[in-house]
Amino acid sequence: MDIAEWWPLLDPAARDWLIENNGDAVRADVLVQITAVAGPAEDGASWVGGDGPDGFTLSDEAVDWVEASANGEFPQAGG
Repeated sequence: MDIAEWWPLLDPAARDWLIENNGDAVRADVLVQITAVAGPAEDGASWVGGDGPDGFTLSDEAVDWVEASANGEFPQAGG
């Protein structure tokens, strides 16, 4: 499932947090919400960046998608 599909399934507070902290390590409770609707954060999923020293991150593609969404653009599915 890509970000365009799971984004509207998150609660508004989680979406707001992702917008305000775009590009940062994802807070644990937000990641729990994402994986509850999108499934496990598996390698190969377009939204998975990985686990770094600061924690789980979204992919560059997903970070760009969040930014576009925050700017009122309508990103295409697959990003």
